[in-house]
Amino acid sequence: MKLDASLMFGPIKNGEMAAELEEAGYDGVYTFEGKTDPFISLTVAAVKTQRIDLMTSIAVAFARNPMSLAYLGSDLQQVSEGRFILGLGTQVKAHIERRFGMPWSKPAARMREMVLAIKAIWDSWDGGEKLNFQGEFYSHTLSSPMFSPATMPYGIPKIFLAGVGPKMTEVVGEVADGYFMHPFNSERSTAELSIPALQRGFEKAGKTREDFVISAQVVTATGLNEEQMKASEHAARNQIAFYGSTPAYRPILEVHGWEDLQPEANRLSKEGKWDQMADLVDDKMLHTFAVVGEPKDIARQMADRFAGTAERLSPVVYESNTELLKTILNEVKALA
Repeated sequence: MKLDASLMFGPIKNGEMAAELEEAGYDGVYTFEGKTDPFISLTVAAVKTQRIDLMTSIAVAFARNPMSLAYLGSDLQQVSEGRFILGLGTQVKAHIERRFGMPWSKPAARMREMVLAIKAIWDSWDGGEKLNFQGEFYSHTLSSPMFSPATMPYGIPKIFLAGVGPKMTEVVGEVADGYFMHPFNSERSTAELSIPALQRGFEKAGKTREDFVISAQVVTATGLNEEQMKASEHAARNQIAFYGSTPAYRPILEVHGWEDLQPEANRLSKEGKWDQMADLVDDKMLHTFAVVGEPKDIARQMADRFAGTAERLSPVVYESNTELLKTILNEVKALA
């Protein structure tokens, strides 16, 4: 199982951190669409590293279009010398319409078409065939030699998609090369919702599980001392409540009979009472969605939870630092 780490800072610090994590032995690092652009940080990381995989987990797909993402993917694949994975997610309607000012409709169908469009553009550039992609949401029929990159020397990047609900996860299985399992997951939700949906997607595309990579992200509450442990546990409770407040993520709660949390957490979020949201997450819920304990304990919990399910593992440590991430890696290696 490969171990990846999140880069949660600005581009310069992210680049430096990527180099440190590569030296420590991590297999991959990823950025996300938060306070900074996810692609710029990976560009800095690419020139400061030589081996480690570089991923967006995730970049918001619907804030962009297939052609812009195709250019970004092609450039980062070249800069990283073949180490880039384009990770995309939908975000939710409010962010797409009110934060990015872009259209929202049929997210699963739109994401499916976006991935097919990106791959069609890359195939056109790499194989020299005339671009002719026409769909319900996107149409790309012009790619003259002046604006087309040369044949991609390091191959076409892999595309991983994030998904929570069954429809989106089925699309992931059908058109993507890998699945970024959302941090809001549990053993039960994975077994009852995610894996069956992926399998339906595989069957549509005539794929097998062996053709696919699952990268599991897991909320992690740990630290190197008591103060860090306490702060990390509070952050984990708050993050679980934040995820639970999202209507689209309600199916994860329903698996456990905790769907009543969703409207209450949503109400608190709309009232700006972010600190109070953590109080909604009791110990049972915390340990269901997160791994909790000292680094050696969470290493064992992650191994037990995802063995046989995921090829890549990403402990999501809020307010993380390099020293803590190195300790987690060493504890995981000790289990091998």
